[in-house]
Amino acid sequence: METLRLSGVLPVIQTPFDGEGLLDGDALERELHWILDQGVSGLTTGMVSELLRLTEAERETLGALVISVARERGVLAVLSCGAESTAQTIRYVRRAADLGAHGAMVIPPTTVALDDDATFEYFMDIARATPLALVVQDASGYVGRPLSISLQARLHEELGDQVYFKPEAPPLGQRLTQLREATGGAARAFEGTGGVNLVDGYHRGVVGSMPGAEVCWAVEAMWRALSTGDESRAYRINAYLALLINLQTSLDSYVAVEKHLLWRQGVLEKTVVRGPSGYRLDDGTRDEVDRLLELLQHATYGDE
Repeated sequence: METLRLSGVLPVIQTPFDGEGLLDGDALERELHWILDQGVSGLTTGMVSELLRLTEAERETLGALVISVARERGVLAVLSCGAESTAQTIRYVRRAADLGAHGAMVIPPTTVALDDDATFEYFMDIARATPLALVVQDASGYVGRPLSISLQARLHEELGDQVYFKPEAPPLGQRLTQLREATGGAARAFEGTGGVNLVDGYHRGVVGSMPGAEVCWAVEAMWRALSTGDESRAYRINAYLALLINLQTSLDSYVAVEKHLLWRQGVLEKTVVRGPSGYRLDDGTRDEVDRLLELLQHATYGDE
């Protein structure tokens, strides 16, 4: 399978559950088509897809439907394939390839502290097992430890165009520049903080963004504005997006707020989050999220 170039806005989808707490395939399919109707470049699964709370069968069902819809619509599909063992991760990556994914996103194991050499071998074993584009995710904003710049540069030296990066460890901008400098400007990275750092990241050479799906229309508008030199519009959108993302301080809060916003826009009928969850969306936060949604819509679309 040919390794395709990944770029643009690739939203990370949310996993809808029905009233019994089971994966709702019909609701998921409606969500996926709504996301693509916003003009984005493809679909991605990730941490906010609640992957770590899905059964193996559910995870495969989710990935198969994501890839099916992406193929139907002629867009990119990237599946998150991280697991706690090399063998399991390779199994997920190979299954993603069999289903027709264009890329696999992988985090290091979360239950063991690996040094740089062991982490390097983990990613290299995965890369050797697949021709897919490999997105190396530093998910240390949620779990695990930050990936060193030297480790990422070493991976790029070995894997070249096969590897992409999704840096999420602060300070984001500085680390992105350090990675680019360590690879002679060749490392290809995605902004991965909900779009809030996209303007800065664009100036530092990112090839796209992997935000949550709930306001992907705003991130897509920012990306297009930056690509056409309309920075004033990009900054205007970014101001309200930053206020919205500022309310989301943990993985569970991202999931809760994103599902509420999808419900608020008529995309999801239910906002069920699979527990246990360490966050509850209270009335005050919900009201503020709704106000910011309206302000973000106005900043993005104006009087259209």
